[in-house]
Amino acid sequence: MTKTTKKTTNYFTELDQVDVTNHIEKKGKFSYLSWAYAVRELKKRHPSATWTIHEWEGVPFVNTECGFFVKATVIVNDVEMTQVHPVLDHQNKAVTAPNAFQINTSIQRCLTKAIALHGLGIHLYAGEDLPPSPP
Repeated sequence: MTKTTKKTTNYFTELDQVDVTNHIEKKGKFSYLSWAYAVRELKKRHPSATWTIHEWEGVPFVNTECGFFVKATVIVNDVEMTQVHPVLDHQNKAVTAPNAFQINTSIQRCLTKAIALHGLGIHLYAGEDLPPSPP
Protein backbone atom coordinates (compact mmCIF):
# COMPACT_ATOMS: atom_id res chain seq x y z
CA MET A 1 0.00 0.00 0.00
CA THR A 2 1.40 3.37 -1.01
CA LYS A 3 0.94 6.22 1.37
CA THR A 4 0.39 9.60 -0.24
CA THR A 5 1.19 12.66 1.72
CA LYS A 6 -0.33 15.98 0.89
CA LYS A 7 2.11 18.77 1.47
CA THR A 8 0.42 21.59 3.33
CA THR A 9 1.65 25.14 3.16
CA ASN A 10 1.81 27.22 6.28
CA TYR A 11 -0.69 29.99 5.52
CA PHE A 12 1.53 32.61 7.22
CA THR A 13 4.47 31.68 4.98
CA GLU A 14 2.17 31.78 1.95
CA LEU A 15 0.92 35.29 2.78
CA ASP A 16 4.40 36.49 3.76
CA GLN A 17 5.65 35.57 0.28
CA VAL A 18 3.10 37.78 -1.51
CA ASP A 19 5.04 40.55 -3.26
CA VAL A 20 3.41 43.78 -2.15
CA THR A 21 6.18 46.11 -3.35
CA ASN A 22 4.18 47.48 -6.30
CA HIS A 23 1.34 48.41 -3.95
CA ILE A 24 3.27 50.31 -1.30
CA GLU A 25 2.05 53.88 -1.07
CA LYS A 26 3.86 56.85 0.43
CA LYS A 27 2.38 59.62 2.51
CA GLY A 28 5.11 62.01 3.55
CA LYS A 29 7.92 59.90 5.01
CA PHE A 30 5.66 56.94 5.78
CA SER A 31 5.12 53.84 3.63
CA TYR A 32 1.95 51.86 3.90
CA LEU A 33 -0.12 49.21 2.19
CA SER A 34 -3.61 50.19 1.08
CA TRP A 35 -6.33 48.48 3.13
CA ALA A 36 -8.21 47.66 -0.10
CA TYR A 37 -5.19 45.86 -1.57
CA ALA A 38 -4.57 43.98 1.69
CA VAL A 39 -8.19 42.82 1.87
CA ARG A 40 -8.25 41.84 -1.82
CA GLU A 41 -5.05 39.79 -1.59
CA LEU A 42 -6.14 38.12 1.65
CA LYS A 43 -9.59 37.18 0.29
CA LYS A 44 -8.13 35.90 -3.02
CA ARG A 45 -6.05 33.40 -1.09
CA HIS A 46 -8.35 32.81 1.89
CA PRO A 47 -11.95 33.56 0.89
CA SER A 48 -13.28 32.44 4.26
CA ALA A 49 -11.16 35.00 6.16
CA THR A 50 -13.23 37.36 8.31
CA TRP A 51 -12.66 40.37 10.49
CA THR A 52 -14.32 42.35 13.22
CA ILE A 53 -13.97 46.02 13.99
CA HIS A 54 -14.53 46.19 17.74
CA GLU A 55 -16.96 48.62 19.30
CA TRP A 56 -17.28 50.17 22.72
CA GLU A 57 -20.82 51.13 23.66
CA GLY A 58 -21.81 51.16 19.99
CA VAL A 59 -18.89 53.20 18.62
CA PRO A 60 -15.78 51.84 16.84
CA PHE A 61 -13.26 53.65 19.05
CA VAL A 62 -12.41 54.14 22.69
CA ASN A 63 -11.10 57.25 24.42
CA THR A 64 -8.54 56.60 27.16
CA GLU A 65 -6.24 58.82 29.18
CA CYS A 66 -3.56 57.91 26.61
CA GLY A 67 -5.68 58.86 23.60
CA PHE A 68 -8.21 57.37 21.18
CA PHE A 69 -7.82 53.79 19.95
CA VAL A 70 -9.46 51.41 17.47
CA LYS A 71 -9.23 47.62 17.40
CA ALA A 72 -9.57 44.99 14.66
CA THR A 73 -9.47 41.21 14.74
CA VAL A 74 -8.80 39.20 11.57
CA ILE A 75 -9.45 35.45 11.43
CA VAL A 76 -7.65 33.27 8.86
CA ASN A 77 -7.80 29.46 9.06
CA ASP A 78 -9.34 29.72 12.54
CA VAL A 79 -6.38 31.78 13.78
CA GLU A 80 -7.37 35.12 15.34
CA MET A 81 -4.97 38.04 15.29
CA THR A 82 -5.95 41.31 16.95
CA GLN A 83 -4.40 44.73 16.45
CA VAL A 84 -5.00 47.85 18.53
CA HIS A 85 -4.14 51.10 16.82
CA PRO A 86 -4.10 54.71 18.05
CA VAL A 87 -6.01 57.35 16.14
CA LEU A 88 -3.27 59.31 14.40
CA ASP A 89 -3.07 62.26 12.05
CA HIS A 90 -1.20 62.32 8.71
CA GLN A 91 2.08 62.84 10.58
CA ASN A 92 1.50 59.82 12.87
CA LYS A 93 0.79 62.02 15.87
CA ALA A 94 -2.04 61.18 18.30
CA VAL A 95 -5.26 63.08 17.63
CA THR A 96 -6.86 64.56 20.76
CA ALA A 97 -10.30 65.19 19.22
CA PRO A 98 -10.62 62.97 16.13
CA ASN A 99 -13.25 63.48 13.45
CA ALA A 100 -15.04 60.68 11.59
CA PHE A 101 -12.47 60.65 8.79
CA GLN A 102 -9.56 60.22 11.22
CA ILE A 103 -11.39 57.41 13.04
CA ASN A 104 -12.13 55.66 9.72
CA THR A 105 -8.53 56.05 8.52
CA SER A 106 -7.24 54.54 11.77
CA ILE A 107 -9.68 51.63 11.47
CA GLN A 108 -8.41 50.88 7.95
CA ARG A 109 -4.77 51.10 9.11
CA CYS A 110 -5.60 48.82 12.04
CA LEU A 111 -7.32 46.31 9.74
CA THR A 112 -4.29 46.29 7.42
CA LYS A 113 -1.94 45.71 10.35
CA ALA A 114 -4.15 42.89 11.66
CA ILE A 115 -3.95 41.29 8.20
CA ALA A 116 -0.15 41.78 8.31
CA LEU A 117 -0.06 39.78 11.56
CA HIS A 118 -1.13 36.87 9.35
CA GLY A 119 1.86 37.51 7.04
CA LEU A 120 0.63 39.76 4.21
CA GLY A 121 2.98 42.76 4.09
CA ILE A 122 4.33 42.21 7.59
CA HIS A 123 7.84 43.16 6.45
CA LEU A 124 6.62 46.76 6.00
CA TYR A 125 6.38 47.09 9.77
CA ALA A 126 9.78 45.63 10.62
CA GLY A 127 11.61 48.07 12.84
CA GLU A 128 8.73 50.53 13.23
CA ASP A 129 8.73 49.96 16.97
CA LEU A 130 12.39 50.88 17.30
CA PRO A 131 13.37 54.31 18.61
CA PRO A 132 14.58 56.80 16.00
CA SER A 133 18.30 56.77 15.30
CA PRO A 134 20.28 59.61 16.86
CA PRO A 135 21.13 62.45 14.43
